Amino acid sequence: MNYIFGIDIGGTTVKCGLFEEGGKLLDKWEIPTDRTDNGANIIGDVAKTILAKAEEKKIDKKSILGIGMGVPGPVLSDGTVYRCPNIGWGIVKVKEQMEALTGCKVFAGNDANVAALGEAYFGGGRGFDSILMVTLGTGVGGGLILGGKIVCGSNGAAAEIGHIIVEPDETDLCGCGGHGHLEQYASATGIVRMAKKLLLDETVESALRNHMPLTAKDIFDEAKNGDAAALDLTDKLGKYLALALTHVAAVADPQAFVIGGGVSRAGGILLNAIERHYNDNILKALQGKKFLLAELGNDAGIYGAASMVKAE
Repeated sequence: MNYIFGIDIGGTTVKCGLFEEGGKLLDKWEIPTDRTDNGANIIGDVAKTILAKAEEKKIDKKSILGIGMGVPGPVLSDGTVYRCPNIGWGIVKVKEQMEALTGCKVFAGNDANVAALGEAYFGGGRGFDSILMVTLGTGVGGGLILGGKIVCGSNGAAAEIGHIIVEPDETDLCGCGGHGHLEQYASATGIVRMAKKLLLDETVESALRNHMPLTAKDIFDEAKNGDAAALDLTDKLGKYLALALTHVAAVADPQAFVIGGGVSRAGGILLNAIERHYNDNILKALQGKKFLLAELGNDAGIYGAASMVKAE
């Protein structure tokens, strides 16, 4: 039997998975992300835990097809990472260092792209070889899969859809320093920001005023209860996200859009808003796309990392 290791490096923990060649998850575990000394120990720690697991499971190194790794930053096609501030990295040759420490073939990619690959192979996007995965959380991330492979771009920053401009006249700053980016409206923090602005108008009657501090979940819950203000905010989020997706579709023409992250728990009420606004604002040749919810949750990263090895 042949094996694959899937690794998802996060700011707090490193998620690890051991898979059969066919994609069956055999074991998963976590280790802390050691961010001391600008993350200098992370690669060594990951190598140690992989080799320890291989020894525990009595896996011959010759039967390890490869190690896939998702990292929170841009990754070039040669496995070089450029600046991951969440873990302290500057320029790090992840592939080269991991191969030297483990003796195994290594594949590295941006964590959002890697999660998208996992959803394409094993999750909400299975059955399609071209998808855009959108991760709606504190921010907005994206991963583009075409022909069953990750599109990383010339600087490893392809599909950073959270920074597509959807409101050029916006005066508030995005976290990146720009203005009017999708992330300012379609993230968990973005919809709360819009809600707070709306509620400054004392004439607006809404059950949202009963939720302090207000969260994105509160907004979606009240929308499902029929609250007019919450419904309007959900529709606006869908409209802004759909606008960004029309831009992506006009360039990449994916078969499906897979929506994940904490905000996606809003479910059908959000998907319906996105799909409606998308189809209202795209040429006919690009209508009829599938809008799907992600299925793998926090395991998308390890599944996707393993999928990089399978996709080779």
